[in-house]
Amino acid sequence: MQFDFKKASLREVYNLVIGLVAPRPIALVTTLGKGGRVNAAPFSSYNYLCLDPPIIGLGIAGSGSTPDGLKDTARNIEDTQEFVVNVVTEDLFKPMNICGIDFPPDVSEIEMAGLHTEPSSSVAVPRIKEAHAALECRFYKALAPGRGRIVLGEVLAVYVEDRFIDPKGPYILAEELHSMGRMNGSGSYVRTRGAFERLPRITFEQWQQGAR
Repeated sequence: MQFDFKKASLREVYNLVIGLVAPRPIALVTTLGKGGRVNAAPFSSYNYLCLDPPIIGLGIAGSGSTPDGLKDTARNIEDTQEFVVNVVTEDLFKPMNICGIDFPPDVSEIEMAGLHTEPSSSVAVPRIKEAHAALECRFYKALAPGRGRIVLGEVLAVYVEDRFIDPKGPYILAEELHSMGRMNGSGSYVRTRGAFERLPRITFEQWQQGAR
């Protein structure tokens, strides 16, 4: 089938794009709101975009329940210029889902999920204590193609538990970290445990010699 997005509804566009752009890493983003209240929310429209400088991108949909049309995460990032991406692993899978609930403003998602915070090294926004890895980011730029925001953040520092680091690189021991990924639709995810496949890149010369 062929789909012309100029004639498709927003729901149709959403269903098709998230079904094809998958699996996606999940960012459990912490930000600081008014009065220093810590907010935590999961997003799967997320990835790294370049390395010099290190920039990550975060897509935040608009909100129909706020006067400015912004979700708390987008507003907090614009106000404080900082945020932290906490890596979602298997043990944070269910707490991450709880953080996605639209709790009343006076209820802490972090407390409801049974999580805790601890200070970051380079930004005022704390990270999730239970997260095994986190990226501390400074606001770089935002795009507003519609009601939402595409937020670009410069990674200032990274926290990773020692047991998930190979100091030879340093490399992330991704096969032991067990990150979770988002697939199409609500409630669809994928595990990385036991799912790694290795296929070394080959040079043009190796390809000429028959390597495939």
